[in-house]
Amino acid sequence: MTRVLVAPSILAADFGRLAEETRRMEQAGADWIHLDVMDGHFVPNLTIGPQVVQALRSVTKLPLDAHLMIENPEKYVPVFVQAGADRVTVHAEAVSDLGTIVRQIRGLGAKAGVALRPQTGWEVLKPCLEELDLALLMTVNPGFGGQSFMPEVLPKIEALRKVYGGHIQVDGGINDKTAASTRSAGADVMVVGTFLFRSADPQKAIASVRGE
Repeated sequence: MTRVLVAPSILAADFGRLAEETRRMEQAGADWIHLDVMDGHFVPNLTIGPQVVQALRSVTKLPLDAHLMIENPEKYVPVFVQAGADRVTVHAEAVSDLGTIVRQIRGLGAKAGVALRPQTGWEVLKPCLEELDLALLMTVNPGFGGQSFMPEVLPKIEALRKVYGGHIQVDGGINDKTAASTRSAGADVMVVGTFLFRSADPQKAIASVRGE
């Protein structure tokens, strides 16, 4: 079985102690650090920019996983890669030509991901599946942390796994219980926010998300 990876989402961290929070997750056994980038247009919230990515690059050796919930992502991909993002994921709903932006990301030396809102069918990924390093299936509506997991996304995970051998990432309402459902459906990368950052024992919480 494919090893399950855990990517703590700093959206749930204490923003006054981001460096310390990032190191804490690394020491607890996290695999990636997930960075939720929101522009106030594609989603109704504002979060971080490339300066935060650059700052965190200097405090962790873990891969930085940038999830761009922004309009016109092709304009900003180079900036985030230059800032230190190892993986850049853009939303299918914000892009007119997925193949072009996937090749742009990979051409800059980063891994390329495409994210789908819960209402978007996995079939939109068909034109770029062979070039894609990661498919992110949102399990909440993007824009805010702390939302409840949407189980109606599980059949989409199962359907995508039948035709795609790369990483399937899930993001939204992930904890030990919902992670079990998404693992069973075929997801192998868990973005986890509140469940990890509010845990008294992040190492134990990460193991429970992996199903260990």
